[in-house]
Amino acid sequence: MNYRFVILWMLFNHVLDDYFLQGCLANLKQRSYWIQNAPEKMYQYDHIMALFMHSISWTFMIMLPVAYYVQFNIPFQFVIVFICNVLLHMVIDDLKANEKKINLCEDQCFHLFQILLTAICAIK
Repeated sequence: MNYRFVILWMLFNHVLDDYFLQGCLANLKQRSYWIQNAPEKMYQYDHIMALFMHSISWTFMIMLPVAYYVQFNIPFQFVIVFICNVLLHMVIDDLKANEKKINLCEDQCFHLFQILLTAICAIK
């Protein structure tokens, strides 16, 4: 498989997961959702779990083409890139959804940069 196609597939999966497959997590990852719908103290950090779950889903989707490209022979470097992508995606989404420090355009540019870095690090 051509590595250029892998990058296009990664971009396509990004669009799928960040826009179409996110579902209820789009609301649940917002702190304001929990304040309005479950204001009890026990739910004050539940948005973090939703951010984490979405970030795992997104990372899996963008790294699936890479895994296919390396014929599912997953090196340790792949696992490190996976973990870094999950954490970075969480931070970026939190900056947009909760901290309100970045807008959608900036959020998407950061994610596209993540995809580019992932391709550079994971595709040999």
